[in-house]
Amino acid sequence: MVFQPIDPTQSPRRRRFKAIPVRTLLPNLITLLALCAGLTAIRLAIEGRLELALGAIVFAAVLDGIDGRVARMLKGTSRFGAELDSLADFVNFGVTPALILYFWGLHQLKSFGWIVALVFAICAALRLARFNVMIDDPNKPAWAGNFFTGIPAPAGALTVLLPIYLFFLGVPNGLFTIWITFFYTLAIGLLMVSRLPVFSGKRVGKRVPPEMVLPLFVAAVLVFALLIAYPWEVLSFGAIVYLVCLPLGWLSYREYVRKDAEAVAASPAGDVVTPDGAVDPPPETPGEQDRPGRLN
Repeated sequence: MVFQPIDPTQSPRRRRFKAIPVRTLLPNLITLLALCAGLTAIRLAIEGRLELALGAIVFAAVLDGIDGRVARMLKGTSRFGAELDSLADFVNFGVTPALILYFWGLHQLKSFGWIVALVFAICAALRLARFNVMIDDPNKPAWAGNFFTGIPAPAGALTVLLPIYLFFLGVPNGLFTIWITFFYTLAIGLLMVSRLPVFSGKRVGKRVPPEMVLPLFVAAVLVFALLIAYPWEVLSFGAIVYLVCLPLGWLSYREYVRKDAEAVAASPAGDVVTPDGAVDPPPETPGEQDRPGRLN
């Protein structure tokens, strides 16, 4: 008999899916909350409420810095969460800042303003795609985890909005300022897809000395209070300091590369320098232990 008869009294067997732990859901919920903040910022920008739109972007950036650390702390990392985080970053830190800048002043340049907004959003997408490809590179040294390649998307979004921060501080929104914003937005987009080494900060703050716990709490509360009381001054100062410190990441990266080159030059001929800087002897070829004069 080719086909088995169907028993009407027997209900079809349902496939049971394994329950998903809460520790895996929590980081994804934080990412979705950040995505909601980014989409809300677009609506606020369309309505002309730029102050609230910028606040939503900052809130999304804070959540983006939290979700990954929460996932690692709870051991709830997943491939789904990584892909969701990349898509949320593209919307929050690629599309949303470009639209905010366009609605604020780039629209005065008509097609030129829209083109630079597109370029920034596309650079953010390319930056995130390159990050996803390079994250699992087995050939990069261990110290390479201290650096990003190009400005990360959240930092690029908060930095590219510097002209609007200055506008709220009293800088006039004239045609000359808009053209400066045009070239500034283009420069930040190109820095995002560049090969410039940038400090990642992912390995900072994993362990805090006991004597630094209370000062750290006080500093965090102070920064939060200053951000609430003087948002445009704090954001402007932070964006300018970040841009000024970019060469420091490049110099530090060059120093690591120089030390690796010195380690390779100082190692005996044929030794292999591993990604963590250790020196391993060359692998033995088949039959090498049987050669005359070699101790077994």
